[in-house]
Amino acid sequence: MSNINPYLTFGGNCREAMSFYKDVLGGELKIQTIGESPMADKMPPDMKDYILHAQLSNGSLLLMGSDMVSEQGLHKGNAVSLMLACESEAAIKDCYKKLSAEGQASHPLEDTFWGSVFGDLTDKYGNHWLLNFDKHQTH
Repeated sequence: MSNINPYLTFGGNCREAMSFYKDVLGGELKIQTIGESPMADKMPPDMKDYILHAQLSNGSLLLMGSDMVSEQGLHKGNAVSLMLACESEAAIKDCYKKLSAEGQASHPLEDTFWGSVFGDLTDKYGNHWLLNFDKHQTH
């Protein structure tokens, strides 16, 4: 079966945001700027430091991003959320605290009827996150 991975679009602060997510989630971050790509000569010089593609990987986690915004511009909405399945109660508390810093902690972590610790938030970049730790998962 294929995987679905989130791909985030930013308006010039992709490097900052993806570095923030690396600090929270760990893993390896690879970044390619427009200036480092074969597209460099076809783009305006002021875009050379924009991120063409960023990829954060940590185990099965894959989060991608770019500063490449369409002509319509960047419009944030609530149709897409990032679901983060955490491995422990300590991990979910740590991620929730870090991701909600300077953002909006809309639904604090709580025990749920389905046997998980769950909460959601909007981070300082306007992205919506759902965090879940299944207390019944095998370790």
